[in-house]
Amino acid sequence: MHSEDEDAKVMAAIESGMVAIRRRQTRRALAREAGNGVDPALFDVVDAVEGAELQRRPVTVTDVAAALGVAQPRASKLVAAAVEAGLVRREADQSDGRRALLVRTEAGRELCEQVHRARQARFARATAGWTARERATFAQLLGRFVDGLTDPGAERH
Repeated sequence: MHSEDEDAKVMAAIESGMVAIRRRQTRRALAREAGNGVDPALFDVVDAVEGAELQRRPVTVTDVAAALGVAQPRASKLVAAAVEAGLVRREADQSDGRRALLVRTEAGRELCEQVHRARQARFARATAGWTARERATFAQLLGRFVDGLTDPGAERH
């Protein structure tokens, strides 16, 4: 049985670890690590579009602004630069012709794959001394943790 003091120490340790991860694992840092030479700000746009695509949601400049935590005019400039770089393209929304949807181009998808490979290689190095069971347990617990952050009512067992 844990005391409130022990629980507070555990939560402080989790917070400390998460802050360290957040500082080291930004989109931009990981994009730079992939060594692809793409402006990290443009990768932020492609990453936001990928995130929406994975959730099977249409994505607009407004969605990119929200995902990146920037104002709409800044997001518009970033999206325009990503379009010019050939990483995303605009498509007309079939349900509302006034609205443009963003999708990754082949180059944008390849960029995401390069970054995924670099991230996964980094995670493999970080867990190199772990057993397969430890990695699987960590993946399961991390998934539950993320679910708990995004859905306060998530199952907790």
